Amino acid sequence: MTLREFGRSVGGRVLRRIGRVAGSVQERRPIPVDLLESDDALLAVFDAAGATGSDVQVRFSRGAVHVRIDRFRESHEDFEMRFPGRGLSLDGKAEIPDGVTIDPEAATATLTDAGTLEVLLPKVETDATASDAADSLDADDEAIDAADSESVGVGSDA
Repeated sequence: MTLREFGRSVGGRVLRRIGRVAGSVQERRPIPVDLLESDDALLAVFDAAGATGSDVQVRFSRGAVHVRIDRFRESHEDFEMRFPGRGLSLDGKAEIPDGVTIDPEAATATLTDAGTLEVLLPKVETDATASDAADSLDADDEAIDAADSESVGVGSDA
């Protein structure tokens, strides 16, 4: 083995180790999220680069939208992995603001071409006649099931 081959071998090992550490750090941090509000709904926008519908799980529970993304690395013919830096199992959540009641059964989740997951959560009006129904919606756990498409339907977990 020449000195140059030895250097490449050691360098490759160091890069792979650094990449694994970077991916591990990314997996420990929550997925970045923006929470937007209109008169009729909340919109939670999560970073989801490289995810497909089957990689995504979205759930409403305890006053928050919880997201889990389990991505996979595709192999690329004629290429060798030198720096595995992307985290594969990612989690995040968006807290629903106090005083806002949403309808998780009407929620939708969409993966965009820009690499984001948009979770639209319609608001429920909370007047005197609707307060009992709204309270029960706050207490329920709802799952927003991910399908292998851009739009994601909503299912109940309760």
